[in-house]
Amino acid sequence: MFGRWLGNRGQAGGRGGALAGVQVPRTAGVLGCRVLDPVNEPVQQAEFVLTDSVGRKVTAGETDPFGSLLATVPAGDYRLAVKAEGFTPFHGSVTVTEGAHATLGDVTLQVAQPPQLPDPGDWDIESNHSQIGFTARHIGLARIHGRFNTFAGAVRIADRMEDSAMHVIIDAASIDTNAQMRDDHLRSGDFLDVGRYPTLEFYSERFVHRGGNRWSVTGALTLHGVSRTVTLDTRYLGLGNGLEGETRAACRASTELHREDFTLTWQTMLARGIAVVGPSISVDLDMQIVPRG
Repeated sequence: MFGRWLGNRGQAGGRGGALAGVQVPRTAGVLGCRVLDPVNEPVQQAEFVLTDSVGRKVTAGETDPFGSLLATVPAGDYRLAVKAEGFTPFHGSVTVTEGAHATLGDVTLQVAQPPQLPDPGDWDIESNHSQIGFTARHIGLARIHGRFNTFAGAVRIADRMEDSAMHVIIDAASIDTNAQMRDDHLRSGDFLDVGRYPTLEFYSERFVHRGGNRWSVTGALTLHGVSRTVTLDTRYLGLGNGLEGETRAACRASTELHREDFTLTWQTMLARGIAVVGPSISVDLDMQIVPRG
């Protein structure tokens, strides 16, 4: 199939076939392959990275709706890495020669064994190895990064993971962007108003498996006295053991909040009409939990 699609191996770029009219630099070649699952269906939006012989990234991207990838690169030896959600990553070597088409043919990804889930029972968030961070846009250019230094929470793992629940409480005054004046402003009535609303809380009892190690955790976030439904895009990382042999489970999660949804509407404009603070906040969580007791 790839012989017909790419033209004959070694044929100069741009001569006939599907690549007719494509201009390939004299010192370059074309690399292509198709990514399939175990039943020969195309894997679309699989991520690929091509690195050179010393490990430098040359190009990267995603497969198209037919599972195909195509790249024009300088002649040389390369390593191709392909990964997709729910599959074991693929690594292969390929040599691209000047003016020729190199192909790995059909690359078949194998289904990955999902990581073992935590045992049913009560688990506590281990705050010393967890972080709740956020990113906000500043003056339409830069990004300001911050975190909450004090929080606590628990997860009740059910016999059926989808029936689990979690509760997290965050100390609003512990906000930290590494700038005292800015942090004091964020604690004031213009933003979090920590005197009236000392905590942020998230409670969820809806865990939805999205395939592989991806989960959606949906619940109510109470912020600035307002509760809204929020979904955490969660990647479960599996089980491990700490320095003292204790069992730990870990995950990463992210979501995006809109300030107006929580009546956090303070704003000022620069002379050019640019808002000082962006309308949305990106939230990223790195969590480790340990069995209670």
